[in-house]
Amino acid sequence: MNQFRTRFAPSPTGYMHIGNLRTALYAYLLARANNGSFILRIEDTDKERLVSGALDTIYNTLRNTGLFWDEGPDIGGKFGPYVQSERLSIYKEYAQRLIELGEAYYCFCNKERLDEVRLLQKCAGAVPKYDGFCRTLTKEQIAEKLAAKETYVTRQKIPQFGQIIFEDKVFGGIVVENSTLDDQILIKTDGMPTYNFANVVDDHLMGITHVIRGSEYLSSTPKYNLLYRAFGWEIPQYIHCSPVMRNTTEKLSKRKGDFSFEDLAALGYLNEAILNYIALLGWSPKSEQEIFTLENLKKEFNVTGISKSPAIFDIKKLNYINSQHIKALSADEFHKLALPFIRISVKNKQIDTKLVATLLQNRTEFLKSIPEQVNFIDNLPMYNTDLFINKKMKTDQQSSLEVLNNVLPILEQTVDFSILALRNLFEHYITDHGLKNGFVLWPVRVALSGKEFTPGGAIELAAILGKQEAIKRLKFGVKKLTQTTV
Repeated sequence: MNQFRTRFAPSPTGYMHIGNLRTALYAYLLARANNGSFILRIEDTDKERLVSGALDTIYNTLRNTGLFWDEGPDIGGKFGPYVQSERLSIYKEYAQRLIELGEAYYCFCNKERLDEVRLLQKCAGAVPKYDGFCRTLTKEQIAEKLAAKETYVTRQKIPQFGQIIFEDKVFGGIVVENSTLDDQILIKTDGMPTYNFANVVDDHLMGITHVIRGSEYLSSTPKYNLLYRAFGWEIPQYIHCSPVMRNTTEKLSKRKGDFSFEDLAALGYLNEAILNYIALLGWSPKSEQEIFTLENLKKEFNVTGISKSPAIFDIKKLNYINSQHIKALSADEFHKLALPFIRISVKNKQIDTKLVATLLQNRTEFLKSIPEQVNFIDNLPMYNTDLFINKKMKTDQQSSLEVLNNVLPILEQTVDFSILALRNLFEHYITDHGLKNGFVLWPVRVALSGKEFTPGGAIELAAILGKQEAIKRLKFGVKKLTQTTV
């Protein structure tokens, strides 16, 4: 099969973590960059770990991020079914074929014996693995145990000598001694396949040409390749990606408070920005470009840019990338996205939220930061007059009091409170008095907001608040400063 075929094969065991979404993204991009097919397969054979609602999370995340699949459980395809629990008869058939080929065997060892073997190996300083006790059972012994309905698993019969050699697109040539490999379980006692067996069977039957997955599976790949060889199947190309880390020593972990995709989306990171950032976690484009749309990524992505080194999740870098995507939105698009977050703090229906959004757009790193930025609009927060002291603006409490006393009567006589009119008014005042902009506008901004940082300057804030509220707050500022400077 010449066409590129990649797959994303998640287990519905919880939230969509960053590494999982990165795997989906890379598999999607590789398929799209090569006019191939992207397949969604659900690996749900580990029943104990399944989480209610997790399947919907997988579907919703992929759809919301635009990673649409060509074949999958919901849309079908000629290689289905695409849910592993619906393919159990297939795995049993191929496991039986391996037994007939002499590449697998029944293992009747119980838990007590296996625990004892591991303990003895551990005490001897050996790497724990199955000791092959059932490899040499005769046909008669096997038939007897089966007739007695003894529980069993099906194990892969790993060659005891020789090497397995394979090439990974990221890590290069890998050589592993067969003697170091364990006779892994293929079919469990309950008849369910293990991931290590089912993924090989499925990848072959679904025609997967390129397997992208985490580097934690690199050590298991020799066993997969031995299965491919046993069946006489073509081995796919491998792309193993190093993990995403929270720091140089720890992987990302939900238990430690690290973000999932759903967490980031809830905080108001744009889906396209999340994808943009995740793409750069372990992959470098050929140019210095950092901001990508999904369409850009389809054109730029190449597995040669994937690094062996683990990527460290950097929230500051994500904030920067998200801010750039926010800036690229039209004013109407941003207002629509920002409005629910503005309304968390701004309940006053008289406030022009479009004007507020205009001020926020170039100052917002993620949408959930908006409520705190605008929490002064409905109600002036309590503030200390030390805020009026600004060395850069050369203001103090006394100079601020004088400025507010001087501009108040001018503003009280002003009818037009638009930004343009207010800008002209303040420019004339500043020029006529030979003052610096900041010397005048800083105390006005503090009096209007009670904050050091706001999404706009004094002029914009006055226009948003309106004449009546702006005058009221300036007078309050005069009162506080008068009490302080007396």
